[in-house]
Amino acid sequence: MGEQILLQMKNIHKKFPGVYALKDINFELHAGEVHALLGENGAGKSTLIKVLGGIYEADQGEIIIGGQKVEIHDVLSAQMNGIAIIHQELVLVPHMTVAENIFLGREPKKAGFVNHDKMTKEAQILLDEYDMHIPADSLIKDLTIAQQQMVEIVKAISFHSKILVMDEPTSSIADKEVAFLFKTMKTLTESGVGIIYISHKMSELEEICDRVTVMRDGTYVGTEVVKETTKDRLIAMMVGRELENYYTRDYQNPSEVILKCEDIDDGNMAKGASFELRKGEIVGFSGLVGAGRSEVMKCIFGLTKNYTGKIYLDGKEVKITSPVQALRAGIALVPEDRKLEGLYKVQSVEFNATIEVLDQFIKGIRVDGAKEDEITQKYIDMMATKTPSLEQEIGNLSGGNQQKVMIGRWLATNPKVLILDEPTRGVDVGAKSEIYSIMNELVKQGMSIIMISSEMPEIINMSDRIYVMANGKIRGCLDHTEVTQETIMKLAAV
Repeated sequence: MGEQILLQMKNIHKKFPGVYALKDINFELHAGEVHALLGENGAGKSTLIKVLGGIYEADQGEIIIGGQKVEIHDVLSAQMNGIAIIHQELVLVPHMTVAENIFLGREPKKAGFVNHDKMTKEAQILLDEYDMHIPADSLIKDLTIAQQQMVEIVKAISFHSKILVMDEPTSSIADKEVAFLFKTMKTLTESGVGIIYISHKMSELEEICDRVTVMRDGTYVGTEVVKETTKDRLIAMMVGRELENYYTRDYQNPSEVILKCEDIDDGNMAKGASFELRKGEIVGFSGLVGAGRSEVMKCIFGLTKNYTGKIYLDGKEVKITSPVQALRAGIALVPEDRKLEGLYKVQSVEFNATIEVLDQFIKGIRVDGAKEDEITQKYIDMMATKTPSLEQEIGNLSGGNQQKVMIGRWLATNPKVLILDEPTRGVDVGAKSEIYSIMNELVKQGMSIIMISSEMPEIINMSDRIYVMANGKIRGCLDHTEVTQETIMKLAAV
């Protein structure tokens, strides 16, 4: 790890109306290191990065780069100081080429016109230098998420950035793509670039990071050397207490089969999947990205109309061709991508919490507002959701609290079967622990849960049984008493 100090952020304060987002924050980054920024949703990580990237201006404090105090008033001044931020939501232009995106706003010109040949050639040299097998003339919309991320990295490098911020870069890419990303990061740090790395995945810290700074409630908690600390210590720093029961699970003897699926096939990603779910159990679905797990669940929830196979609920065959039918049958689905498939971001918490149960408080043209409030409050309390009011716009809540509102919304339909697709993706450790505890409570009360998860510790610690999928087929079923990461990977990687 390089000892040359690239960046110092000293005594940074930032206040929004009525709330301190950052209070006396200190942070430093060395050349050639990966420095993780850790904290629960709402800890202030994003605000700190936005101050560094020129999106917000700090109320007080100073930023020192390469030993010189700098003023960062906007995104351009951050760029001029060698700072590049790769946001979780990528900001590339889908219908433009890779080269056009890399050189957007600074295209090489010839006789007053954009020199496309030169631009494509220069972009290709950059891509090849980092072993990225992506043609510079391909369209962004035709690339995978991981490839798009690589283009963002190359774009940042093309500005000769010395400070690179990566916000949740592995949240939606497959394991082999993660390995390639880490290799690229290593190449960058070897050339003296410093990387600030934001992630909720504790396992990644050991693999890629040198130091970690923990924030809580907008304040600086401390900085640790990754090799000299433990996961438990970092969690305690993040949440302000020891989490004894991170995974809460009381195993019972599940009773009768409530859901039975035979040969579910959508003609594409799901290829003849058969499985059973019993009353009062959590069944995990594991597998690599693209294994077909979500596609099977979309058939069961009626999101895919033209599937083949049979679905039995309480021993009776049911044909489900729409989400309305699924809900009537007692099946609810919390989708993987809450931003795209679930949330009405500009609407209130109350609107989002009750949209699936309008019939409980709307009779004809009469709206029973008290009943609507009662339903919303019930699930806000049950999920321990933090919101200033029921009228708060849901887009202003942290990721963990948005997810809790989503789960509460489907619980309000009183389902027999609850399908959770990546229930804790992008959610901090404290909220994860609360979601696990609620799942445990629900199955104790007799609900049955199907959980799709790409996080191994989550699937191993929370499931009664685990079905492992690969290439659209179920490759095996493992009991919680015998499961290990190795037994899962043997079945998943075929």
